[in-house]
Amino acid sequence: MPSAVVFAELSQRLDGPTSVGSTRFVNRAARWVYEGRRLDMQGLADELGVSRATLFRRVGGREELLSKALFVLTQRTLVVAAERWAAERPPGALYTPGTGRHVNAIVSKSTGLRQLLDDEPALAMRVLTNPRGRVQTGIVTFVTALLRRDMAELGLVPLIEPDALAYALVRLGESFLYADVLAARQPDVATADRLQQALVEGFRP
Repeated sequence: MPSAVVFAELSQRLDGPTSVGSTRFVNRAARWVYEGRRLDMQGLADELGVSRATLFRRVGGREELLSKALFVLTQRTLVVAAERWAAERPPGALYTPGTGRHVNAIVSKSTGLRQLLDDEPALAMRVLTNPRGRVQTGIVTFVTALLRRDMAELGLVPLIEPDALAYALVRLGESFLYADVLAARQPDVATADRLQQALVEGFRP
């Protein structure tokens, strides 16, 4: 399933229809996070030319807005990762591990995300790793679609259902990419890449 379709369906399920004005607010917040700026509601309202009350009414509280902004950035990251792997993918190579390597690389090099993790680690991890939140739900949905594509087109036969495997792959990635916040260890992208590839390709006939 194309990335845009996956996220269009997911956005509809999570938020319902979104007004143009709300989309503008969320996109501007996403830009702030991307640039490493602290998401200050009054400052954002001033930049958008609206009152603070209007901003809260349209997008919810600060944590809700951060969740929506990170979801936007997550969508863009996954689409870019899929496009990069598609451009270099050898014939017959699985979609999931290659795309995952690009996701890990992009996330690990995101200065804005790193700034958020440094400044507000508890809030950042709550939003990023909530199993019912937008971000993790979005990534799991995306990875599940990749696995199903590998199954349909390339004969991948997973030993467990794709939804469960996708969740395991995402949680594994989180444990290594955010290791400094979760377990006082250095993030380890290379190990995340190897283990995720082994989980997927170890099931290939």
